[in-house]
Amino acid sequence: MPSVTHLRERETRPLEGTSDSAHQARRAHAAEARRRGPRARLRIQLTHTFVALRHRHYRLFWSARLGTLIGNWMQRVAQGWLVLQLTDSSFWLGIVGFAGAIPVMLLGLFAGVMVDRADRRRLLILTQTAAMLLAFLLGILTATGYVRIWHIVAIVMLMGVVNAYDGPARQAIMVDMVGKGDLMNAIALNSAAFNIARIIGPPLAGFLIGRVGLAGPFLLNAVGFLPPIVVLMIIRLDTGPHVSKHMSTWAGLREGLAYIVQDRVVSTILTLFGASGLLAIPYITLLPVFARDILGVGPEGLGLMTGAIGVGALTSGLMLASLQGFRSRGWLFTAGNLGLPIVLLVFAWLRWYPLALVALACAGFAMIMQNTTGNTLIQSTVPDELRGRVLSAWMWIGMGLTQLGGLQAGAIADRWGAPVALSIGALASLAVGVWALWRRPEVRHAA
Repeated sequence: MPSVTHLRERETRPLEGTSDSAHQARRAHAAEARRRGPRARLRIQLTHTFVALRHRHYRLFWSARLGTLIGNWMQRVAQGWLVLQLTDSSFWLGIVGFAGAIPVMLLGLFAGVMVDRADRRRLLILTQTAAMLLAFLLGILTATGYVRIWHIVAIVMLMGVVNAYDGPARQAIMVDMVGKGDLMNAIALNSAAFNIARIIGPPLAGFLIGRVGLAGPFLLNAVGFLPPIVVLMIIRLDTGPHVSKHMSTWAGLREGLAYIVQDRVVSTILTLFGASGLLAIPYITLLPVFARDILGVGPEGLGLMTGAIGVGALTSGLMLASLQGFRSRGWLFTAGNLGLPIVLLVFAWLRWYPLALVALACAGFAMIMQNTTGNTLIQSTVPDELRGRVLSAWMWIGMGLTQLGGLQAGAIADRWGAPVALSIGALASLAVGVWALWRRPEVRHAA
């Protein structure tokens, strides 16, 4: 990686094909930034942080989706607490999470073919409407006292069917809204919105659970789907299809998988992302157990723990959105991939709540550094006609293997305890990351 001195020298020397006057203007600008100090340089860098919001369609969708994400996080916290209340079992937490993964794992890769063949805007209207109805149903069942564990499993499975199509379509439509030039910024801002919601949603869910009961977060989540549905109905842009509707599903799937296998950087990033999702990220599934049985902080404490992850993740997302001219994204991906399991090993054995919150914030920072830079490196190279299929593989790993990881983590936690389960997964994830560091150097050098 270039040294800071080398980078500064490169900023001030002439570039091939540029005029002397342009070079002098750049030198004057750099000298002015140095004269005004570090704060001025930071402010100049931060002018790029929200650049994707200049696109009207993306701005409207991003703003509307923020409310939906807050509701999603409220439902996650309430759902975990409801499962624990009904079953008193960490294994059932893993079962419920895995129920959502089954449809994604069965349908996810085929869904990518449909995303490339369909109008992504219309597809998203359908998926968002279905998600709204499922959240409303869970809220009504909970409010009336009829909810049972099998209801939750069934609703989560149906939500998994929705997510199999919604995830890759939502990721792929970003390039239709902002173009490739602002794609990295748009991905980072999506991550920022996700983690703003992670900060606001879980504490709000904890408050509502303690004041109005478990049904409140589910019903508010249902209402939160209305704004993005309205936005998707009013915006007008070319969202597909990107390939011929006459291509068979199997032929489209084979074409997408062949591209992934042949590109070593893409295949390695997906492998590392999968190992992290299967082995490390299931720590989120075990948070209710840490909150209730190990740290003894109750539902409001669980909300703050999830919110702490969001603080670190939001910081990471905003930092990445500001790095417009930074090309060594492979190093950032590698740092996040190795940093996450190391932090989780520390968190697993902490017993002081404030320090546990700090560790969770660091975990959120590393997780988003890995996920955002990995997503960007893949989308920067994938052809438009394969985007839906490659992103469906990304979502298949992110949603499918993560929930499968929650199942294994819950099973180990039931037998040997949550700290042991988290430590085993973190060590295994770290081992895969070290292997890639040694055997796949092209990933950390990817730009």
